[in-house]
Amino acid sequence: MHAVIPPALRRPDAPAAEDLATAIGLSHCFGTGDTRTQILTDITISIPPGQLVIMTGPSGSGKTTLLTLLGALRSGQSGVLTVLGRHVTGLGDAGLIELRRSIGFIFQLHNLLDSLTAIENVMMAAQIQAGPTPEAQARAAYLLERVGLGQRMRNKPSALSGGQRQRVAVARALVNAPRLVLADEPTAALDAASSHEVVSLLQEHIAGTGASCLMVTHDNRVLDKADRIVSLVDGRIVSDVMVREQVIVCEMLAKIEFFGALSPGELSQVAEKMERRRYRTGDVLIRQGEIGEHFYLIRTGAVDIHVAGPEGDAIVATLGPGRYFGERALITGEVRNATIVGGDEGYVHVLDKTTFEVALASAPTLQQQIRNTYFSRQ
Repeated sequence: MHAVIPPALRRPDAPAAEDLATAIGLSHCFGTGDTRTQILTDITISIPPGQLVIMTGPSGSGKTTLLTLLGALRSGQSGVLTVLGRHVTGLGDAGLIELRRSIGFIFQLHNLLDSLTAIENVMMAAQIQAGPTPEAQARAAYLLERVGLGQRMRNKPSALSGGQRQRVAVARALVNAPRLVLADEPTAALDAASSHEVVSLLQEHIAGTGASCLMVTHDNRVLDKADRIVSLVDGRIVSDVMVREQVIVCEMLAKIEFFGALSPGELSQVAEKMERRRYRTGDVLIRQGEIGEHFYLIRTGAVDIHVAGPEGDAIVATLGPGRYFGERALITGEVRNATIVGGDEGYVHVLDKTTFEVALASAPTLQQQIRNTYFSRQ
């Protein structure tokens, strides 16, 4: 097995910052009149480059419908939907077909052509995009080797197991190095080892091309591979969690005195409620003398603590990643005793006062820990 995607599969020209897909207030219905059924309601989501996004939720919650809209398999009805820079809402058939050619699809049913061999099925996608080339054949062969089918390239689907056919479909979806991959239950027919191999290949594709993948799945074996988990229930997004980021934030919170005694579950509840905010050099995050409304945890960068005195403003300290500020004012009601200014730009995770109180309620021992920390000093 190769460890990295070869240069022929890389897309270094892909934009680094532009969201690959964005939905704002997206809604969708099936049927008309008395049979009209609301499938999606007010969906707002963005998929930037570089993420493996896993979407979960019960059957019938609208996951596949959302996937087909993002994949330009049908036109959006209401709201804003942009995919790879194209507006999909109201887009006609010709525009939808053109857009689909730039997206990699992995369907729940593999949809292979029975008359073609495995490598011919994979190459078919490359031929539709750019015509047959030696490079396309090399990419197809590499991907089939990568999913463990190097010895089965010349077999037709009838000679392959269900799991093997699904792995051919994965290779077909990636052969054109698409910037956006949409996968509907890609590991459902696979054993644990094959599931791991497919997800690893998707991760390598993301790392090598700057692409992203939105994967609908009920497979709990792959959840720990996600950068982000979105939960859809009854046609609405009920949670959208940056998994790896949340783990880092939990680890940072656990090192803070008054959070340290919380269980992993309680820490996760607090981290989930924190808003990620970017700050730039010179931005004022807290101003001395103002009423405290937020608690801040520094994720990256650094901030300077300025204190105004008789001889003017002075920097008394600099705080870096993992350090925090603003909590005392939320507990005691005191005004801010310093001004906090962005030094090296970065990100902070923020709890507003109301959400801080909700966090207290959801993790009751947190309140006692804070009281032990501060009020025992009086």
